[in-house]
Amino acid sequence: MKKETWRFIDSGNCSPSYNMALDEALLDWHSEGKIPPTIRFYGWDPATLSIGYFQKVEKEINLDAVKEHGLGFVRRPTGGRGVLHEHELTYSVIVSEDHPEMPKTVTEAYRVISEGILKGFQGLGLEAYFAVPKTAEEREGLKNPRSAVCFDAPSWYELVVEGRKVAGSAQTRQKGVILQHGSILLDLDEDKLFSLFKYPSDRVKERMQRAFKNKAVAMNEISSETVTMDMAKEAFKKGFEEGLNIQLEPYELSEEETQYVVDLAESRYESDDWNFKR
Repeated sequence: MKKETWRFIDSGNCSPSYNMALDEALLDWHSEGKIPPTIRFYGWDPATLSIGYFQKVEKEINLDAVKEHGLGFVRRPTGGRGVLHEHELTYSVIVSEDHPEMPKTVTEAYRVISEGILKGFQGLGLEAYFAVPKTAEEREGLKNPRSAVCFDAPSWYELVVEGRKVAGSAQTRQKGVILQHGSILLDLDEDKLFSLFKYPSDRVKERMQRAFKNKAVAMNEISSETVTMDMAKEAFKKGFEEGLNIQLEPYELSEEETQYVVDLAESRYESDDWNFKR
C-alpha cells in the first residue's frame, strides 16, 4: 500500500513571533486545502519562554527574570503551561480532524501523533513509553495543574523515559484542523526555568524544583551518548514517518508565503494585546 506523502518543513531557528505565526499559517493553509498535512521542525532565536493560551502573565510569570536572561516571550495559540525553549527540538504537526487516521477525541489523536515522537526516542536508543494517568487523583490533577511549568506533570499519553517526562506537547483544533506542537528536550537549565515563574514563597519554589527533578528529564541526562540537534532531527523525522506510516517531502516556503507569516507575526504575535492581556 502506497504511503501518504506529507510536507516536511525544517525552518531552523526563528523568532518567537515567527514561530507561532508559521504554525498558525500552516493551520490556515491546510484548512483552505492549499497544503497537505505538514510536519515542521524548528528552534528559537533568542531562547524563549512561551506560555499557554489561557495563562495569566501577571499572576504566573516573572517578566523581570525573562528580561534578565535575554529571553524572547510569546503566547502560544495552544493551551498548556510555560515552556522554556532553549536546548530542544520543537515540532509541530498540522493535519485535518477528519483525516482517516485521526481519532475524533483530542486524547486519542494526541496519542496517534505522539507515536512519531515515541519512535524517534526509540531510534535514539531511549526506552520511551506513554504515561497514562491511572488514579482518579492523577486524572483530576491534569484538569487542575498546580504549577505554571509545563514539564511539571505528565498529561494523558505524555512521553516518559524511566518514569520522567521527556517531551511536552499541546494541541488546538481550529477550522477543522489539528495543530499539535511540542518540545523535545535535549538539555535543560532547571535554575533558569524555575526563575521565570512566580511562587507564593521561596520555600514553595524550592519544593517544586526538588520535585521537578523526579518528574522531568532532558535526553542528554539519560542517553549513553550525547544527542546533537542533527541526530535528533534525523531520528524524529524517521520516527514520524514510521509512527504515522507516512513519507515526508521537504518543502521551502515561497516568498509570498514567508511574507504572509512575517505580517501575521507582526500583527498578532508581537502585539502586547495578544501576549499580555488575559
